Amino acid sequence: MSDPYQTPGPEQQGQNPQQQPAYPQPQSNYPSAPGYVPAPVQGPVPGKTLGIVGFVLAFLMPLIGMILSIVALVQSKKAGHKNGLALAGIIIGAILSIISIVVIVSIFGLFGDAVQQCIDGAATVTVNGQEIDCTA
Repeated sequence: MSDPYQTPGPEQQGQNPQQQPAYPQPQSNYPSAPGYVPAPVQGPVPGKTLGIVGFVLAFLMPLIGMILSIVALVQSKKAGHKNGLALAGIIIGAILSIISIVVIVSIFGLFGDAVQQCIDGAATVTVNGQEIDCTA
């Protein structure tokens, strides 16, 4: 008895099995679809978070914010990425640091002489038309 699910052998078909496939491939005028290529996986950009922290701190503590922004920019450049917030943090931190230094020097320049006169024993000192009492 023969098996109905068994494919006939080459002696039964009268042909060589390597000549043609069991089912002919359909011919199409359309090009075949390209294979699926997954998108490359990209991790987080190095220095991005530190750049944000440096940018925010550039307004609150300019010198610390500027230093953190410099570190963030160096990390990003080593990885081949741009970091605009780190660059902005450097610029803002530098400008505000310079302004802070100018203000501190001006305050010491204005009041340094008055403080020295009070230390030397003066009872009152006049600064810009304002009389300051040293005894209080």
